[in-house]
Amino acid sequence: MTQKSKTQSFYDQIADVHNLLLQINGYRNSVTKYLKSLDLNIDENSLVLDAGSGTGIVTLGFEDAGFRAKKTVALDLSFNSLEIAREQFKNDKKIDAQKIDAVQGNILKLPFADRAFDLVLTCGVLEYVPLDDGLREMARVMKPGAKLVLIPVKPSIVGSVLEILYKFKTHPTESVKRTAQRYFNIVDDYEFPITEPIGWSKMIFLLEKK
Repeated sequence: MTQKSKTQSFYDQIADVHNLLLQINGYRNSVTKYLKSLDLNIDENSLVLDAGSGTGIVTLGFEDAGFRAKKTVALDLSFNSLEIAREQFKNDKKIDAQKIDAVQGNILKLPFADRAFDLVLTCGVLEYVPLDDGLREMARVMKPGAKLVLIPVKPSIVGSVLEILYKFKTHPTESVKRTAQRYFNIVDDYEFPITEPIGWSKMIFLLEKK
């Protein structure tokens, strides 16, 4: 079985439990609060990609932050995760589910044209792929000047536990910065407050496509 197939099968099996844990941990609220603080220049003509969307928590946070794009694409390898995402998009009365497409795909071979997106969001997915390959492919589908909100797993005790549970490998923070600068300007890096559970395992880089 290929690594792609193993990862897909793993997340297909744990999709329900994983989604419940994210809800309990308040990831959606934490991401919403951060995105609200940004001027992302998103309007009714904008195209947005949630790359490695899982069950849609980051997409929902983006919607909660008040951004209304022309279309948001939630892309993930796991079919079952996308099924949960579609259900959540449909049942959330605050958002227009018709403007969100859930698409099955691989972040290393994004099924989109060059320079297609005005914004890319990605959380906890680059840990499954070579860092340069993932960032290069995301940069390919972004317009010059477009923003990438990168939410990686940060090296920590909690991160080490998650490596075992979720079968990935955390990238050192300096490697993320160094590799990102090949394709992006680093606009900001953000540490979630320690009072928010997401802060135990994740941080954020705000990047701008060169």
